[in-house]
Amino acid sequence: MACVKLGSKTDAFQRQGQAWFCTTGLPSDIVVEIGEMSFHLHKFPLLSRSGVMERLIAEASDEEEKCSICIRDIPGGPKTFELVAKFCYGVKHELTASNVVYLRCAAEHLEMTEDYGEGNLIVQTETFLTQVVLRNWKDSLKALQTCDDILSYADELNITKRCIESLATMASTDPNVFGWPIMEHGGPMQSPGGSLLWNGISTGAKPKNTSLDWWYEDASNLSLSLYKRLISAMEARCIREEIIAGSLAFYAKKYLPGLIRRQGANDSNSSACLAPVALGAPLSEEDQKILLEEIDSLLPIQKGLVPSKILFGLLRTAMILRASPSCLSNFEKRIGLQLDKATLEDLLMPNFSYSMETLYNVDCVQRILEHFLAMDQITGGASPCSADDGQIIGSPSLTPITMVAKLIDGYLAEVAPDVHLKLPKFQALAASVPDYARPLDDGLYRAIDIYLKSHPWLLESDREQLCRLMDCQKLSLEACTHAAQNERLPLRIVVQVLFFEQLQLRTSIAGCFLVSDNLDGSRQLRSGFAGSTDGGGWTSAVRENQVLKVGMDNMRMRVSELEKECSNMREEIEKLGRVKGSSSTWGNVSKKFGFKLKSQMCSAQEDSINNQKNGSGQIEKVKDMKGKHKKNSSKDE
Repeated sequence: MACVKLGSKTDAFQRQGQAWFCTTGLPSDIVVEIGEMSFHLHKFPLLSRSGVMERLIAEASDEEEKCSICIRDIPGGPKTFELVAKFCYGVKHELTASNVVYLRCAAEHLEMTEDYGEGNLIVQTETFLTQVVLRNWKDSLKALQTCDDILSYADELNITKRCIESLATMASTDPNVFGWPIMEHGGPMQSPGGSLLWNGISTGAKPKNTSLDWWYEDASNLSLSLYKRLISAMEARCIREEIIAGSLAFYAKKYLPGLIRRQGANDSNSSACLAPVALGAPLSEEDQKILLEEIDSLLPIQKGLVPSKILFGLLRTAMILRASPSCLSNFEKRIGLQLDKATLEDLLMPNFSYSMETLYNVDCVQRILEHFLAMDQITGGASPCSADDGQIIGSPSLTPITMVAKLIDGYLAEVAPDVHLKLPKFQALAASVPDYARPLDDGLYRAIDIYLKSHPWLLESDREQLCRLMDCQKLSLEACTHAAQNERLPLRIVVQVLFFEQLQLRTSIAGCFLVSDNLDGSRQLRSGFAGSTDGGGWTSAVRENQVLKVGMDNMRMRVSELEKECSNMREEIEKLGRVKGSSSTWGNVSKKFGFKLKSQMCSAQEDSINNQKNGSGQIEKVKDMKGKHKKNSSKDE
């Protein structure tokens, strides 16, 4: 900290209890009362430097020889007047950033101008303040902090404004360009070329770049009134909004303990947040409420300026402190603008109302979601009419709203076990998410199932109304399988699930046939349809599917003919058995020919799903057997 030494005489002041004495060898002839402290001094050193002291001494001297005067409203009190007295006596003392504001205001109050001696206290303090303090970040900050005690005097002399302007100027300047505040924070000096100096010798090493938030910690030591004025001055200098928002978040985290309730142990600022430096003690609830509302007034309503976790912390604290409705609404709007960046843990805010209708504040989440959807519509959010299903799911612009839909479904599943959560409130939140935002309704089905399980007393009509929120066509096969066996679902919904599950299976099977056929004719497709459009490829697939169907019909006809031939052959064999009149003949013939009719017919039915080649081979085999049978019959005759 910079300082200037004033005076040249040795210190001749001694304190005894609540009194100061000047031991210069001469008896004191005046007593100056400053608050509870009395100063036993001499008239001449005082009246020769101060116009006020000259008038007060003149008025008091007319009454008695040893006068006594009382100054009640001197800026800085007894401690500052002690330094003023030492200046009047020429005693050695230091002028620093910690006392220059007090001395400057006291000198103005006591009229210590050049009319009462060259190099008087007003000139000395003003020169030091202008040429030294206001050119240094740390000294300017310290001087501004001292203005808080005598704010009316400092404002009258424009000291507060000059300190704030100095700080705002330095904060708005890139520190890597001019080499500060590295030097101001006690770091090594730099050469004109930018390298670090050691004992005046260039080391060749370059200083590390300083981030733009280097001033956050220092600014957070200011009181709220001075901090507000500093932020306003920075905004006037067009400092980027994200930098100012970061400082506001840092200040709030430091003085609002509720914000760090969920911060991790690795947070570097968590230890400082519990013990405010500027005010010396944790703030009362009323002071925290005032601070929170001031943060709201200074923080722009813009997306991405403050992390979502901090915004949720501010909103949660505002609920606890019963902040104004406008403050709560503004924090909800800020969260709604970036709801896609939130987590499920953030949304699980307890209900702090006295009624305790629900465990979690579902109404607040509903309002936040409405803010998000309103902004999504303003920014050109997609709708079901703008694209088909494939385009909707894969569109990059829908990624935020798809994430929000998944987040809300997860939130619904978490709050569903609350027995106090009414059906209309649950339905309203679930229905607020647009249909196109959910590629699959598995998450919504899970939330509905949990709600039905936790509310078994619901009427059948209420269950059906609740289940209409989900689209059975957008359930995965796993969800359909679970829903088909779910006894909590209404019968109508189970039938719909089964229908669409069957439809999905048929579609999947048809797709498998198409894929198999396309693999067989992939070369012709590549050569014949290389330049065709998507519509032509689909027409070709349909045509090939029809050809496959005709081939299957031909296969069935051939199998039917085979079965007829087998039946005729069995009749002929039975006739042969009756002619011989012996049951053993049938067994001998069966063994001779080595086949069983029942198994033959079964194998023919199984071959109905094989290709035409296998069917033709089976027919030839049966014909050969039939020829052999005729030959044997002729021999027996």
